[in-house]
This record gives sequence, structure tokens and C-alpha cells, in this order.
Amino acid sequence: MLLLQAGLLGIGALWMALAGYPVLQQPNPLRDGLAFLLLFYGLLALERLFSLAFPKSFRATEALHAQLGLVMRAQGVSHHQALVLALASGLAEEIFFRGALQNALFGGWWGVVLQALVFAALHPIPDRRAWVYPLFIFCGGVMFGASYLLTGSLVPGILAHYLHNARGFYQLLDNPPA
Repeated sequence: MLLLQAGLLGIGALWMALAGYPVLQQPNPLRDGLAFLLLFYGLLALERLFSLAFPKSFRATEALHAQLGLVMRAQGVSHHQALVLALASGLAEEIFFRGALQNALFGGWWGVVLQALVFAALHPIPDRRAWVYPLFIFCGGVMFGASYLLTGSLVPGILAHYLHNARGFYQLLDNPPA
């Protein structure tokens, strides 16, 4: 998984550099901090909404995540390694999908929607009962893309993506299935 993220990061960073796309248009810690908080708590609210609106599919998604946790524990993934993977995925996916792809796909709101569709398509599920997962990923992609479009900064998305993934990985490592 780490190699995949490294590849996305390399391709996205090179693409952004060659095309001249900004990672951060103008530093603004207050704006970026508020955008990060809105994104992170927005993702938590989205999870809660999906768990209430689509309980069966959400439970099927949680079962798939539990299987991922089993694999991670069986391979001896430590909490430290999970944090590294969370950072790699947050950084790589934001740079590739929002920084490079969103800018290349017409920019603006069309770019936000189109990159979110690609983002969801590249998060496949092996169980049709978990159909809500790609929809959740799409909505998250729209949120991350909107943040980049409105702030001109990938920093809030990288931080929120990292924290959301770190939280998820810790839950997978700490909560073995019953």
C-alpha cells in the first residue's frame, strides 16, 4: 500500500510541478486551520449520516474494514507504521487527485466533481452490499476538492485526510472483530 501511495505522490508532484499548479497559493494559517477543522468534522458527520441513512450497507462496509484490520494485524503493522501509511495516503491522494487531477479536469466546480468521481472509482469494493462506500468516498472527494478550490491550499485536505485515515487505521488495529 505504501508503494502505491509513493507512486501517486511522485506522479502527482511531478504533474503539478510541470503544469505549474500551486500547492498553496498564499499562506493563511487561520483560513487553512478553519478549513482543516471543517473538513475533518465534516467527514465525521458524513460517516454518521451514512451510518444512519444506509445502515445495512454501512455495516457491510465496516465488515470489509474489519477484514483489512485483520490483514494489518496479521502482517504485524504497528501503530507507528499505520501513522506513516495514513500520512502517505493523505499527502499522496491530495496531491494527485486534488492538486494535479482537479486542476487538469477543467478546474473550477467541474474539476471538483470529476476528480471526486475518479477518486471514488479508484476505491473499489469487493462486496456489493457495501455499495455506500464509493458514494461516501465521492462525497469526501467533493469536500476535499471544494476545500482546495475555495482556499487555494492543499494543506487543509492533507491534514484532514491524514487525521481521518490515522483514526481509521488505529480503530482497525485496536478493535479486533468479535
